[in-house]
Amino acid sequence: MAQKGIRCFVAVDLPAKMREEIEVVQRDIDVRGVKLVDSNLVHLTLKFLGDVPAPKVKKVVEALHDVDQLAFAARVKGIGAFPGRSIRVVWIGAEGEFEELHHKVEAVLDPLGFKKEGRKFSAHATIARVKRPNPKMSQDLVAKLNPYQELDLGEFTVDRFVLKKSTLTPGGPIYDDLEEFHLACP
Repeated sequence: MAQKGIRCFVAVDLPAKMREEIEVVQRDIDVRGVKLVDSNLVHLTLKFLGDVPAPKVKKVVEALHDVDQLAFAARVKGIGAFPGRSIRVVWIGAEGEFEELHHKVEAVLDPLGFKKEGRKFSAHATIARVKRPNPKMSQDLVAKLNPYQELDLGEFTVDRFVLKKSTLTPGGPIYDDLEEFHLACP
């Protein structure tokens, strides 16, 4: 039986204090049919890699060590959902040099066969998902999100990113850090 590989993604973790504040928002937007993301697992995904064969993970780690990026200030603010009228994902936005970091991650992984994303990168942290969207639930969720339109969780310094392993279980995903990559000091 062939092994599928290790399900991986590249991400920036949020500070614990921000995750605690996200949990408060999550409790308030919790409506029937919405699955909240465990606040301890909330992160900003830079690049989803999918199932990576175990021998290739070492090459991914080596490539990610070549990302040349200075640490930068980031702000976590704004809340939204997509797609429009039939909500599937609720997110909190992030501002900073995430797009630049995303492009640098893609550039070092491209030679390993990881395709570049076709759509524009948008830095965000998923805080909830909807399995079976319907107009009534989406309307209720939008009403719950409205008070948070000006949400601002503050700033933090992005001085590292992480290659994470994702194990899917019936109780939700389990994330393990495979390697941490430090950004250069400005």
